[in-house]
Amino acid sequence: MVTTIYPSDREGTDRVRALLEKEGLRMDANIDYTCAIFDESHQVIATGSCYKNTLRCFAVESSHQGKGLLNIVLTHLMGVQQERGNSSVFLYTKGASAPFFSSLGFYEIARVSDTIVFLENRRWGFDDYLKKLKAETKDVPGTAAAIILNANPFTFGHLYLVEYAAAENDLLHVFVVSEDVSLFPYAVRDRLVREGTAHLKNLVYHATGPYMISQATFPSYFQKDEDAAIRSHAQLDIAVFSRIAQALSITRRYVGEEHTSHVTRLYNEIMLHDLPRAGIECRIIPRKENAGAPISASTVRRAIQSGNTDVLPALVPPTTLAFLQSEESAAIRRKIAETADVVHY
Repeated sequence: MVTTIYPSDREGTDRVRALLEKEGLRMDANIDYTCAIFDESHQVIATGSCYKNTLRCFAVESSHQGKGLLNIVLTHLMGVQQERGNSSVFLYTKGASAPFFSSLGFYEIARVSDTIVFLENRRWGFDDYLKKLKAETKDVPGTAAAIILNANPFTFGHLYLVEYAAAENDLLHVFVVSEDVSLFPYAVRDRLVREGTAHLKNLVYHATGPYMISQATFPSYFQKDEDAAIRSHAQLDIAVFSRIAQALSITRRYVGEEHTSHVTRLYNEIMLHDLPRAGIECRIIPRKENAGAPISASTVRRAIQSGNTDVLPALVPPTTLAFLQSEESAAIRRKIAETADVVHY
């Protein structure tokens, strides 16, 4: 029988964590539902978890493997996803486990050797996403490049990067991270990007959808430490992006230079090394500065949090500034003021 492990159940959570560690895994930082199967002595012998529309943290105690327990856990979690209204479900697993999940109706999107495999339950899901991107794209001859922005919110730093890339290419694909894990909702971030770059006529805008996930929700339970998780995320991002680039004839990807964040700097280093292997040039562009410091969305959020709004006109385009000064942004500004740590990378 499958049992739900509620966050308040410390003993159950500890036993799930112990099983994961025994099987060489860690409890993921992003989990909103966990279940387990117990044996007669109330020890956890199988477990699995969800985060939004993803499945993660599967484990079966070694002496109980081969008994169909993983199938039972997966069926239960798919029922949870159905109750949530998620028809598209994504799964991360080790390479050795991928054939098992493939036999149960999951299809591989991308992989990083045998370290991590990214799968979904729809055979044509990623192909349909590529078709949607193509339908959004202008038929423009010449070079095509890409930028992926979270824009939380859109700043002069983002604008500088977009203008730089737009000037060097005939067509620029601007992907806005559509995952809603930021202080500024996706609908707002997407709008501010479009409004702030409306003067550039060679841009095409896309939502990243569920395929290009953020570092904030990348599953880290396979990795021994944070650096390993960053490397795996960057490599999986490159594997997915390479397929997108091929479909859209993208030959360059632009990113901002990073000196402060270890996470972003390591991510950039991996892209600089690995993207050319996929035939994609990686251009790392120096950050636009204000008062001797790089302009970043974190700087803007800190200014809002501290009430130092006089500095905002130097950090964000007029369209972003107008939003920040409007009543529409009041709830977001209150949330930023109440958030302990607004520096995210």
